[in-house]
Amino acid sequence: MFYRRWLMHYLKRPVVTSFPGQADPAAPARGPLDVTANPLFRHSLTLRQLDGGSCNGCEAEIQLLASPVYDLSRFGFALSPSPRHADLLLVTGVITEAMVPVIRTAYDAMPEPRLVVAVGACATEDGGVFHGIPGVVGRLDGVVPVAARIPGCPPSPNDLLAGLLAAVGRPAPVAEAR
Repeated sequence: MFYRRWLMHYLKRPVVTSFPGQADPAAPARGPLDVTANPLFRHSLTLRQLDGGSCNGCEAEIQLLASPVYDLSRFGFALSPSPRHADLLLVTGVITEAMVPVIRTAYDAMPEPRLVVAVGACATEDGGVFHGIPGVVGRLDGVVPVAARIPGCPPSPNDLLAGLLAAVGRPAPVAEAR
C-alpha cells in the first residue's frame, strides 16, 4: 500500500518550469543586489564553492540549488570540485587571516576570465555576526575582486540564483502564468 501511494504521489508531482517563488508578491523584499555584470559568460558556467568558515547556512542553501526544484543545471551552471576547472568562485563564510592565502590560491588557480561572488552576510559585510573578533579580515573585497555580492543570512536559493544570473549578465526568468 505504501508503494502505491508513493508511486501516485511521484506521478502527480508538479513540474517546475519557471523561476521558483518569483511570482509570489507576498514574499519579503530582500536587500539590494550589488552586481557588476560580466557579458563574457553567455553559455555554461562552472562554479566552485569555497567556505571561509561559516555556520553552513549558506552552504545548505547552495546545495538546494542542485535540487530538482531549483535545478541549477537548467540555467547552464554546474558545480566543480576544483578551482582549475571553475569559471566562478562562490565564497561563503567569515574571511579570516588564515583563509586569505587559501582564497587567493583558489582565485589564482582559476583560468581567465573568472568571477568571484560573495555570498551571505559574513562575506559581503565586515564579518557579519563575527565582526570585531580578532583574526577576522572583513569583506571579501579586500582579498580578491568581487563581481557580485548576494546579501542575506543565509540568502534564499531564489536570491542565490538571481545573483548568479545577474553576475553573468543573464536576465532572471519570468514566472509563467498558469
